Amino acid sequence: MAVEDSVAQDQLRAFIERIERMEEEKAAIAADIKEIYAEAKGNGFDTKILRKIVTIRKQDANERMEQEALLELYMSALGMVEGASN
Repeated sequence: MAVEDSVAQDQLRAFIERIERMEEEKAAIAADIKEIYAEAKGNGFDTKILRKIVTIRKQDANERMEQEALLELYMSALGMVEGASN
């Protein structure tokens, strides 16, 4: 039984160490992304809009079109679109 426990402990330790390495890499990448946004802001770009564009580009084209259509429908219903009748 002790050998099986030792193997399980080794596997657990290996998993934990791999996760910790990935968390470190994730933190480094997040810091790099933050620096890129800061650089873009320093060049006059609106970072909120850049983040929105990144989010939009991740979406499937059909999903994006559906969301845009719903957004326009809701905005029209609230009188937020020029020429919309309430």
